[in-house]
Amino acid sequence: REERQEKNLKSQILNVNKMAARYFYYQLRTENGRQAMEYLKNRRLQDETIKSFGLGYSNKYSNDLYLYLKKQGISDELLRESGLMNVDEKRGMYDKFWNRVIFPIMDVNNRVIGFGGRVMGDGKPKYLNSPETKIFDKSRNLYGLNAARTARQKNLLVCEGYMDVISMHQAGFKNAVASLGTALTTQHAGLLKRYTNEVVLTYDSDEAGTKAALRAIPILKAAGISARVLHMD
Repeated sequence: REERQEKNLKSQILNVNKMAARYFYYQLRTENGRQAMEYLKNRRLQDETIKSFGLGYSNKYSNDLYLYLKKQGISDELLRESGLMNVDEKRGMYDKFWNRVIFPIMDVNNRVIGFGGRVMGDGKPKYLNSPETKIFDKSRNLYGLNAARTARQKNLLVCEGYMDVISMHQAGFKNAVASLGTALTTQHAGLLKRYTNEVVLTYDSDEAGTKAALRAIPILKAAGISARVLHMD
């Protein structure tokens, strides 16, 4: 029975995430989302790219998504489990993501399992990810893998962030993925191994990027993956 309940909860969270992703997608195309759309256009993203990655926007009101999902009949308990809300004694329940460009994170079966958000303006943190939930474990998922696994390339390019992956795909490098705000893990390496024997690390060539590449190489080797590093000038 417990197993059945767990499975049921996971499918309910997936459903809430799908509703949230659609809502964010819609918001990006409204007057409220204009600044976010301008940001994406300034990053030279084409309409087709924005659409194919399901990019969206979370409004600058911190109860926007909460009120929308409540109208759809979603319980507070389920919202708490979804990772889409923060809860504190003073404010009660409110949106985790607000005034951010939203990047839906999908699993290899194209199901929305979490979200990343980049703040508009000077808020902190600049990037925010969904917390771990029953369906989202950032050390076991790679951004863009749902698209990259069908790219029919012999290798996968591992980048640093969402925008790197999206820009690479737009430029024709459909085999780009990124880890989700965390260093490459043994679980990531195991996931990569399912789809390729060769990885090209395309991190920035600054000190942080070099360190990340040096940490990743032995992890990939241990999983039986040959790793190369692309030097960026």
